[in-house]
This record gives sequence, C-alpha cells and structure tokens, in this order.
Amino acid sequence: MRPLAQIGAAIGRQFPYALLRAVSRLPEVELQSALARLVASELVSQRGVPPDAVYTFKHALVQDAAHGTLLRDARRQLHAQIAEAFESTFPEIVESHPELLAQHYAEAGLVEKSVTYWGKAGHSSVARSAIAEAAAQFQKGLDQLALLPDTPGRQRQELEFYSALGAVYQVLIATAAQETGYAFGRARELWERLGSPPEFVQALYGQSRYHRLRGEFDLAQRPAEDLLRWGNERNGSAALVLGHSAFGTTLMFVGQFAQSRSHLEEALALDDLVPRDSLVVRHPQVDSLAYLGMSLFCLGFPDQAVERCNAARAESRRLAHLPSLAVSLAIGTRLLSLVGDYAALDEWTDELVTVAAERGFLHWSAMAPIYRGWVKVKSGDVTDGICLLRRGLDAFRLTWTKVHVPYFTALLATAFDIVGRIEEASTLLDDALQMVDRTGERWFAAELNRLKGQLLLRQGQPEAAEELYRKALAIARDQEAKLWELRAAATLARLLRDKGRRVEARNLLAPVYGWFTEGFDTRDLKEAKALFDELAALPERTTFPF
Repeated sequence: MRPLAQIGAAIGRQFPYALLRAVSRLPEVELQSALARLVASELVSQRGVPPDAVYTFKHALVQDAAHGTLLRDARRQLHAQIAEAFESTFPEIVESHPELLAQHYAEAGLVEKSVTYWGKAGHSSVARSAIAEAAAQFQKGLDQLALLPDTPGRQRQELEFYSALGAVYQVLIATAAQETGYAFGRARELWERLGSPPEFVQALYGQSRYHRLRGEFDLAQRPAEDLLRWGNERNGSAALVLGHSAFGTTLMFVGQFAQSRSHLEEALALDDLVPRDSLVVRHPQVDSLAYLGMSLFCLGFPDQAVERCNAARAESRRLAHLPSLAVSLAIGTRLLSLVGDYAALDEWTDELVTVAAERGFLHWSAMAPIYRGWVKVKSGDVTDGICLLRRGLDAFRLTWTKVHVPYFTALLATAFDIVGRIEEASTLLDDALQMVDRTGERWFAAELNRLKGQLLLRQGQPEAAEELYRKALAIARDQEAKLWELRAAATLARLLRDKGRRVEARNLLAPVYGWFTEGFDTRDLKEAKALFDELAALPERTTFPF
C-alpha cells in the first residue's frame, strides 16, 4: 500500500488508475487489492472503477507526507518513470499538458528534457492566449537552463525563452515594465552573440516597443533600424516587416506622419511573406494597420483612418488572437475619441473591457476607464466622467507607460474646462506640454498648444492665446498634419476675426479649406467652411489660392 501511495503522491493530488498501473507495473489483481486497502484507510478517495478510476488524496498534507518519505534518488527515479509512462502510454496528455512532463523531468533531475517540455508548454499556452501560464512556464524553463553548462546550445534555448518571455510580459504586466525590458534586452544580447539567427528577430521588435512606450523614442529607433539593415542585408522578410512596423509606429508618435505612413504601408505590403508561427504573441499586421489609421487621421484622412482601424480589428478576430485584438481595440478607441464618434467609442470600449478582463491584460484594462469617462463627459455626465478619467489615468501611469499620457491628460483638462475649473485645466495642460518636451511625443503637440490657447483666451489673454495658436499652426505645418492645421487655422481665424483682422483671417483659412473639398465630412470642416463663407462674404478684394 505504501509504495502505491508514494507513486500516487509523486503523480499529484489526483492520480488515475491507468497511469498508476503503467508506473507500478504490478499485476492487475495485486494493484487493485492494494488500492482498495489505500481507499479503506481513508487517505484517498476513489471516483469511478478501474480501469477508469481516479484517486484523490483527501488532503494535500497527506500527499506531501507520502512524497516526503521517498529518498532523494528513489524520488528522482520515480518521477522519471512517471514522465516516461506519459510519453509511452498517454500521447494525448503529452500533447495537451506538456507542463506535466516538464515538472516530472525537473523532479527527476533530467534537465534537458524538462527544458524541452517547458518550452512546449509555454508555446502551447501562448497559442491559447493563456498568458500568465506561459510566463510561468518560460521562466521555469530558464530556471532549468541555469543548471546546464553555458554552451551555444544552452544560449540558443535561453534566447528562445527570453524572447518569448518578453513577448508575454508585455501583455501580462506591461510593455513598459522593467521585467519586459530585461527579457528583451537579454534576448538581444544572446541574438547578437549567436550570430543573429533569423527566427528570433522579434526580440528586436519587442525591444523597440518597450522603449517606445516608455517615451524613449531614440532608443526605440535603434532596434528598428537594426531590423531594417539586417533584413536588407540578408533578404529577411520577417525582419523587414517588423522593422518597418516598429519604425513607422515610432515616427507616428514623434509626429512624422508622412514617413510613418510610408513605413507602415511597406510593412503591410511585405506582411504576407512572413510565416505566422515565427512571431510570438503579437501580429505586426494588426499593429501596422491600427497605427497607420492614427497617422492617416493626423494627415487629414479620417475616413481612411477609421477603415484601417476597422481592418485591424477584423484581422485580429480572424486570427482569433486576443492580445492582437486588445491592441486593435486600444488604438481604435483612441481614434474614435479623436473622431468624435462616441456611440462607436462606447461599443469598442465595452469590448476592450471584456477582452482585457478575460485574460488580465493590465495595460489595456487601465485605458478602459479613461474612454468610459470621456464618453460620459461628452454625453453630459461630466462629474462621473471626471472621476473615471482620473481613475483610469492613475491606473495607466502604474503601467510605466509614458506615451498617450499627454493625450489622456488633455481629455481630463477638457472635462475640467467644461465645468468651469479653468485653473485646474490649465495646470493639466501645462503638465501635458512639459511631458511632450521631455519625451518628444509630438503627435498631439499642435492640439495641446491650441487647447492651452483657448483656455488663455477665456482667461482674458488674447495675445498669449494668439501666440499659442500660431505655435500650434507651425507645429502642424511642420508635421504635414493637415487635420491639426485645419483646427489651428480655424481657431486662429476666429480670434483674428474677433480682433477685426478679418482679411488676414480669411487668407489664413483659404488654403486650409481648399484641401478638404472631398471626402472629409467632419465637424472641423463644417465649422471651418461656415467661418470661411462668413469671411468670404466681405467686400474686400482678396486673391485666393484656389
């Protein structure tokens, strides 16, 4: 009876009859008799009848006690026998639960076999979007690898595990978390030491994203540049796709929208050449589509922008890939908040909440209250909206992410402005502008200056407001951001009109309005058109550029 209890304890809290028979190798009659005595002792309970019976230790302490009676060598040998029994007799368990074999081989001291199965377990969990399990499994694989001599073979397996661990950490904890950065940094070191194996280029992509979300844009561009150079030198399609995607996304954040668009479109054009199973956790096509939408919006093509974000959402659903779906929803909600489609924003936010909560995606969970709060503000429930915006912004900062914070801060400032808390709104916008200066995240810089100017105007400072409007206009023109230029020009034109400088206002607005004669049916255009029509009705003779 005691040997069976020890075998059962080594298997786990529950142990099936069929596995017990394979490990013990006892005759059927003798096995069943011993199990009957074990059940009669009330140490274990039985469900079903042999050969389909399953036995369970009634208390974990009983299992621990039985396992503890095994001497070290006997325990190792027993765990090896259990793992071998799984491999020889239960192939379906090997396929569906490789972590069981990994654990038993680790207990047996068979490190290399344990590493192999921890790797299989981690990748299996990633495929099921079981991200927390994957992180734990890859880490256990690394713990086992540390027991082996430092050879190129071990380094290659470390590279695989660190690359995958960084990818799962960016979903499980946050892309900007130090753990994520360490994993990708270690993977990058190993990748270079091993001669840059092409199947692990995603480690550089992850490293670029880590620095980008921390607002370290110069550092983010270095691995993106390395990917492009390496891809061109070796004709590596995956490296080129990842390099163009990483480069284009970073350029979007720093406000170089035309270049961003070019790189992201190049990534999408090459994407079909990349085998899907070569990329861990994230699909670059989804990233490229969604961020292309953001660049197109700022360049003045909101309809095309929404189409790209819808396509990113559809692609992530087709892939049945929850982390990619979360990315598409997070970027799509940002775009919808800019477009002003609050019904769609509410719907997308609901889905983001569901996806993030289902898998514990902390980074994206933190965004949801911000967008919920903004919907409430725009629907008239400003007090509750401010509470949600504050709560979401506080939670978002805990993810170590610096990007997007100026934009989210501007939403909260606008909410304060609506309820007349001008000083608080002004302080928040100052904070946002200082963040832009520190990090270089300039995609929303023109709007931040315009919004600050509007507050100054309401505080009776028209000259200071005009200075900021002109600064916003200069930033937008430098970025070729025609949407931001339209808003800045229209706002400045209203101020000039009110100052009696109506011809100057009309000439300022004329070229901007001319860009959007087709396919741009937004509130901004309608307001600008109404203002231009008012100004164009004046008797002064003015030469227009269209």
